[in-house]
Amino acid sequence: MPDFDIRPLKTLTDFHAAEDVQRAAWNSDDLDVAPLHIMLTIAKNGGVALGAFVQDQLIGFVLGFLGTSQRYGMEAPATVKLKHCSHMLGVLPGWQDRGVGYALKAAQREAVLNQGVRLITWTYDPLESRNAQLNIAKLGAVCNTYLRDYYGELRDELNRGLATDRFQVDWWIASRRIETRLNRKRPPLQLHHYLEVEAPIINPARWDDRGFPVCQDPIGLFPPNRFLVEFPADFQAIRQADQPLAVAWRLHLRSICEAAFASGFTVLDYVRTPEAPWRSFYVMQQIESSESGLNV
Repeated sequence: MPDFDIRPLKTLTDFHAAEDVQRAAWNSDDLDVAPLHIMLTIAKNGGVALGAFVQDQLIGFVLGFLGTSQRYGMEAPATVKLKHCSHMLGVLPGWQDRGVGYALKAAQREAVLNQGVRLITWTYDPLESRNAQLNIAKLGAVCNTYLRDYYGELRDELNRGLATDRFQVDWWIASRRIETRLNRKRPPLQLHHYLEVEAPIINPARWDDRGFPVCQDPIGLFPPNRFLVEFPADFQAIRQADQPLAVAWRLHLRSICEAAFASGFTVLDYVRTPEAPWRSFYVMQQIESSESGLNV
């Protein structure tokens, strides 16, 4: 059993604590913190604001609101395009990698299903392997949308000095794929499973004398069905030690993902090596990125 409880954020004290979690989780200054009045308004008007609490201490929260999907065009009525936009998921540093984020997303899914909504979307930095592990591997979200410099310049410690490129992921929360993933009815695929079916790594990195992966040009055309895309397992270590290398990885992954998505590929999984030296990979596959396409 988890040693924390999930419940809605309700009081002013709760939302003040959510401001503090933002500062701690991302080392943000006040200009980049979503303020109490915004979070409270979202929560009181159809949004979902949930917190993870240890007794009365807030250790993490998730915040989102009702929105509309762009895929149906401007002419379709809002009721047809309805989705939930999950804007923030923050966990105190001392509680990260302890299942808090996963529990918050699972609770968010239940709340959104209760509203009759079947799609949740959000963005994350595709170079952050910790986020890929949660969003793609554990939750089962998929991605075929790459957003260049989406937020412009951010001043928090994780983003300072880099273009804020993002994956926008689709989480089809009523699909058979998500039911299977969350209920652990089927063990997750590992790196060796993909290599055994000859899914190639199209951009295998080389390693410099500091132990950092250095990006290499992709090996020719995309394979027809499925392939792996390598990216750093610890991007923040690279960013702190070698900003030009961090920028090179940003541009490298951008070029591959934009071309792959334009060619009909979707990020369907994330895998990593089972031991050091750590390597991280996205699994790209030709598949319909929709609820019907994921009912497999």
